[in-house]
Amino acid sequence: MIAAAECCLSPQEERIATQKVDRQGRERVYQILETNQFTVPVVDIERALYFTQSMKETEGELLTLRWAKALKNVAEKITVYITPNQLLAGRAGQLGRYGILYPEIDGDFYIEVMKDLPNRAKSPFRISPENMKTLVEEIAPYWEGKTYHEHLNNVLPEELRTVTYDDERGLKSKFVVSETSSYRSALQWVPDYEKAITRGFIDLQNEAKAKLAALEKENDSVSIWDKKPFLEAMIIVCDAIMIWARRHADLARELAASETDPTRKMELERIAETCERVPAYPARNFREAMQCQWFVQMFSRLEQKASAIISNGRMDQYLYPFYAKDIEDGTLTRDEARELLECMWVDMAQFIDLYINPTGNEFQEGYAHWEAVTIGGQTPDGEDATNDLTYLFLESKRDFPLNYPDLATRIHSRSPERYLYEVALTVKDGSGFPKLINDEEVVPLYAIKGAPMDEALDYAVSGCTEARMPNRDTYTSGCVYINFASALEMLMRNGRMRCYNDELIGVETGDFTKFETWEEFYEAYKTQHLNLLQKAFQQQYVVDCLRPQHFAAPLSSLLHSLCMENLQDLHEPKIEGGVDYSYFEFLGYGTIVDSLAAIKKLVFEDKKLTLKQVLDAVDADFVGHEPVREMLRNAPCYGNNDPYADSIAKDIDRFTQVAAKKSSEERGVHVDVRYVPITSHVPFGKVVSATPNGRKAWTALSDGSSASHGADKNGPTAVLLSNYHTKNYGMINRASRLLNIKLSPKCVAGEEGTQKIIDLIRTWCDLKLWHLQFNIVNKQTLLAAQEDPDSYRSLLVRIAGYSAYFCDLSRDLQNDIIERTEHADM
Repeated sequence: MIAAAECCLSPQEERIATQKVDRQGRERVYQILETNQFTVPVVDIERALYFTQSMKETEGELLTLRWAKALKNVAEKITVYITPNQLLAGRAGQLGRYGILYPEIDGDFYIEVMKDLPNRAKSPFRISPENMKTLVEEIAPYWEGKTYHEHLNNVLPEELRTVTYDDERGLKSKFVVSETSSYRSALQWVPDYEKAITRGFIDLQNEAKAKLAALEKENDSVSIWDKKPFLEAMIIVCDAIMIWARRHADLARELAASETDPTRKMELERIAETCERVPAYPARNFREAMQCQWFVQMFSRLEQKASAIISNGRMDQYLYPFYAKDIEDGTLTRDEARELLECMWVDMAQFIDLYINPTGNEFQEGYAHWEAVTIGGQTPDGEDATNDLTYLFLESKRDFPLNYPDLATRIHSRSPERYLYEVALTVKDGSGFPKLINDEEVVPLYAIKGAPMDEALDYAVSGCTEARMPNRDTYTSGCVYINFASALEMLMRNGRMRCYNDELIGVETGDFTKFETWEEFYEAYKTQHLNLLQKAFQQQYVVDCLRPQHFAAPLSSLLHSLCMENLQDLHEPKIEGGVDYSYFEFLGYGTIVDSLAAIKKLVFEDKKLTLKQVLDAVDADFVGHEPVREMLRNAPCYGNNDPYADSIAKDIDRFTQVAAKKSSEERGVHVDVRYVPITSHVPFGKVVSATPNGRKAWTALSDGSSASHGADKNGPTAVLLSNYHTKNYGMINRASRLLNIKLSPKCVAGEEGTQKIIDLIRTWCDLKLWHLQFNIVNKQTLLAAQEDPDSYRSLLVRIAGYSAYFCDLSRDLQNDIIERTEHADM
């Protein structure tokens, strides 16, 4: 283990080195956490079982109505639990770490995949023999021929299958143009928690009943056919969540009756009283608001697999009135509020997002799910939104290092100095929190794309770097990931890739060694690039057409104002007044830019190399061609504020957005380019041979809008400036750019180091860049953790838009993090 005296350590590294954790005031949450923190999670099949039982009985009915009835069946029958020592009730599965199943998505291959879950290398799960038997004999057979995954796999035209799947069943991605919709029913989502907390589900149900009565009075046959089942579903789902809550109240009373410890007995009785109140009625205090939020969050998990996330929204805003009132009344202390929040965090950590699909499991390693809590930013009136609860979240994240929740801080040009100081202190802790989202980019961009200004100002962070407006966003389809580094390889191999035995995947652009000018070469690259884009747009159109036939979300629809106004399920297309933000993922940005810059400079301008020399070196994975590799690696690179490389990067972004704009006009949704790989840049790199930036074959691609590994040599400010100079600010078909910056703890030590981080954040904000996150960790620590994982079990690192335990990651992803440039000065 790295000794504290050997080098400057981050606070997180200090805790690991000294094995000292301050538990004072957190005895309860540590007791909960330590019972299961690093255990292998278990598959809980109850949601899948009771959901399936109901769906068998309701075939032929409107899908939204079937879904609501299935959720009510789940609510009535699923086992309810209260975690020992907890102050909040509500889980989607059994005690300990657990994952649940959504057979409506991918139940067609449970039989062949589930048996491998305990032994798979990445994110294994345990499943009991009894549950496996039920899964194989009762759940999976019903879904054969009915799942969304099967439908998509069966209807994709061959020209799209060629770039999408690498097997007939559609289980294995080709990692060229990868659909992501077949292992989740929706993109990440943010429910309108404030609506649930302030109105309660009896009031929401009464609204649906009144609309139904008005509809029946009109006696319009079309409306009765289309709209009546929707409203019936809203009424049923209200019953479902209230039944589920009351069952928790009954359980709490049962546990209290047999409890011998008087303090715990009182806690259980209070839980029972709270669960009898919410979510049926409006919350009256902070505790009830917290419990209502948690019930909605957990029941949303039972409703659908919303990517990896049911986001927490702007918790410091919608909870603050309850917090402030209770503090003023003397019925709540700041420490009690923090304890309630941390009780939520430790149960949140026990839900593990389970990917059955092997490809889905490749996309987000480390048992990843990241329920963002958004703090700071601006109010709907444009005023600064920070308050005392904002600071309590930051303190909790520093003092209680857990990877849940994923803290997201909104920053704007008028963010208070104290807020930035507290953010910088939290960054310095070294666990990767918080991630920063820039109001100066997000708010005007959303407004330009059609969002009302007050709602754009009120956005919540959701997913890795995305933003959601809970009553305006209406797009839910999982989007496509495009491996543009494969386009580069196809240019070098006339439309083929070595990984796929020279199968024709792209366009035949001719002999790589015969291009005579840079312009001719670059046009050929654009041909390969745009071909993949067009395949992606076609694939996504198929996805958009199929999904409403398979998915519904009555709870999410009930809490969405536009869905209730138009009487449409959230998964239905073209909800009037909604704004559809779609995107496609750009994989390998830095890899491509550096490769093209090297060829332009060394081959076509300086004539130090020929295309044949480059191809020979790449074909040999640079073995025996080390001088060529060094020349390529030392060519102009993205991430150094170098106009040579950055001009190429900006043009690639430009013509990509031009194509996206055309697709937007054709599909009627905003189709935007996004640079957020999660962990997919690792498996996508495994299908791409060596590239002309000196990258070795089958290794990770560059991640997000970050520089290639080791290419950024001019410090973090240069990385920001490269991002700035490569954005096309005059175009709007853009979305988030994920930016990782890795700093040594030494360069941010002390008050001077804190100020450096604040200055960097201010610069980032002024440049109107979307996202920023940090790893503050020594390379020696990461290397030591690889060799002695037991001593570093609690080491958290920042990956994409989330943090995970370093020792839960594959060796490839660990190496990816190690090889990121560690800036020693700012």
